[in-house]
Amino acid sequence: MPDIAFELLLLLFLAACFAGFVDSIAGGGGLITIPVLLIAGLPPLEAIATNKLQSQFASASATIAYARKGHINLRQQMPMAVMAMAGGAAGALLASIVPASMLAAAIPFLLIAIALFFAFKPNLADVDGHRRVTPFVFGLTVVPIVGLYDGVFGPGAGSFYMLGFVLLAGFGLLKATAHTKLINFGSNFGSFLVFAATGSILWKVGLMMGLGQFIGAQIGSGLAMKKGSKLIKPLLVISCLALATKLLADPSHPARLWLGW
Repeated sequence: MPDIAFELLLLLFLAACFAGFVDSIAGGGGLITIPVLLIAGLPPLEAIATNKLQSQFASASATIAYARKGHINLRQQMPMAVMAMAGGAAGALLASIVPASMLAAAIPFLLIAIALFFAFKPNLADVDGHRRVTPFVFGLTVVPIVGLYDGVFGPGAGSFYMLGFVLLAGFGLLKATAHTKLINFGSNFGSFLVFAATGSILWKVGLMMGLGQFIGAQIGSGLAMKKGSKLIKPLLVISCLALATKLLADPSHPARLWLGW
C-alpha cells in the first residue's frame, strides 16, 4: 500500500493511545484499532497482523504496571503466559483452515452473556473468591484454549480470560485484570510470530501505534489500580456490549444471515 500521510499516522497514534487505555482496564482495544486500521486503507489480513504487533505494547505496558504494584507474580505466572503463546501461535496457523464464520456467529452472543454475568452477578469485587480449579489445570485448559481462539479470530479474548480467572481461578476483578494482561500478551506474541513470518505486518504503522498503546496502557492501568472494581466492572460490561454490537452491525455477519436480519 502507499505511504500513509502524517495526519493519518497521527490519528492512528491517538486511536492507539485510547485503545491502550481501555484495553489495560477492560480489554477490547482491538474494537478501536482494527476498524481504524481498515479505515486507513489496510487490507484485512495486514490490519489483523499489524494489530497483533501494536496490541502487544498495551498488554506489556499494563503487565509491567500491575507487576510493579505486586498484582502479578511474573515468575509464578510465566508458565501460563507460555501456554497462551503456544495457543496463540497454533491459532494463527489454523486461521486459514478453521471456518471463521462459525466463530464469528457465536462470539457476539457469548460477549453479551459475559456482559450480563459481570453486570448482575453479586459480590463481584477486588477480593478473591472461591477457586474451582488449580492453577495447573487452569493453565493447561482455559489458557491455551482462549489463546487458540485469540490466534484464530481474536475479538473478546481478554473478556474470556477475565471470565475464566473470576469464575474458575477465583480471582477478584483487579487481580483478574492484571493477570489477563500477562496472558493476553502471551497469546498475542504467539500469533504475532506467525504473522511476522508470513510478512503480513506493516512495521512502521505497528511500532508507531505500539508507542501509543504503551502510553495509554500506563495511564489506564494506573487508574484501574486506584479505582479497582468500581471502574473495571462497568467498563468491562460496556466493552463486551460494544464489541458484540459492532460484530452484529456488520451486514455480512453470519448471525444476521442465519437469523434473517
